[in-house]
Amino acid sequence: MKRVMIVGQPGSGKSTLARALGARSGLPVTHVDHIHWQSGWVERPRAERVEMALAVERGPEWIFEGGLSETYDHRLSRADTLIVLDLPLWLRAWRVLRRTLRHYGRTRPDLPADCPERFDAEFWRWIWDTRQTAAVKNRALIGQVGPGVAVHHLTGPRAVRRFLSTLDAGRKSGQKARHGTGHD
Repeated sequence: MKRVMIVGQPGSGKSTLARALGARSGLPVTHVDHIHWQSGWVERPRAERVEMALAVERGPEWIFEGGLSETYDHRLSRADTLIVLDLPLWLRAWRVLRRTLRHYGRTRPDLPADCPERFDAEFWRWIWDTRQTAAVKNRALIGQVGPGVAVHHLTGPRAVRRFLSTLDAGRKSGQKARHGTGHD
């Protein structure tokens, strides 16, 4: 596992999983929100976002979590591991609310400086409006992987915990972790 692509909708745990994988593997972690946003919640121009993502994707090792679907084809062609976090809307909404309350007025670690957490009606509307289309798009990536790419379709918190414990067990035994699909 040297190039890991993590996708999922807001609140699915992409950033948390990326940090956990980074800590376990030593691989550099890129949060798409650092590419999408500049300080002060200023959206970076699209062309600049795409080039920044492609620069990360061209690297020899990375964990890249988040969207920017314009580069999915390139990212997927370089990834050796695809993780699709496919959690239910109610759980994701709860997590977004909880993180908003927990970090309100402060910047989360997966955001650029001076992007304090806030209640954002437009963001909540986007979560609702894309609840099915984004999930379908993320699941479709599974059918687009090349040979030798490990795929993990994780559909619940237990599946995520099992995935991480499998990696931990593989590290302790000195063997590669078993790759496959984790459904919960």
